[in-house]
Amino acid sequence: MKKTENLIRCPWPSDDPLYIRYHDEEWGLPVYDDKLLFAKLLLDGAQAGLSWITILRKRENYWQAYDNFDAEKMARYDDEKIAELMGNAGIIRNRQKINSAIKNAQAYLRLREELGSFSDYLWGFVGGKPIVNTLQSEADYMATSPESHAMSKDLKKRGFSFVGPTICYAFMQAVGMVNDHLVSCFRYEEIKRAS
Repeated sequence: MKKTENLIRCPWPSDDPLYIRYHDEEWGLPVYDDKLLFAKLLLDGAQAGLSWITILRKRENYWQAYDNFDAEKMARYDDEKIAELMGNAGIIRNRQKINSAIKNAQAYLRLREELGSFSDYLWGFVGGKPIVNTLQSEADYMATSPESHAMSKDLKKRGFSFVGPTICYAFMQAVGMVNDHLVSCFRYEEIKRAS
């Protein structure tokens, strides 16, 4: 285990241990697994209007509530299951977001049927390799990019919801399609090498 207390990192995790661990171990590391990408896209959609730490604290509950993000099962959720989810305090109890997760599972299955790989489809928006930015300070962070706008537009065309350009950009940062660690952050070079 790496000693982390004296490391220079991006400022956004502040001093929250869960947030720091997420920053230090996950955020920006390239993800290529279809199911993990699907789960992360849905979790970013659940974040809409909230802070990421809120979703991070409930993430394990989401894995349980959504049958380990098994899209086949999620695509068949009925009114009874929706009522169960609406009563689950471990997730965000927002009917639109729950309905969106079901709709997105159906869209995900159609997309995989058509194209095969969800990962190849998503990574295609960045040319198959991470975009490495050189951000000097928090003021340099962007909320969207041309790539996130293109991803959002195409996902919506394919029946996905809660996938606006800002959500797509946050997703792209999280799964390593974009390296947005500040250049001064100890993870910047580590992520660059891992990419």
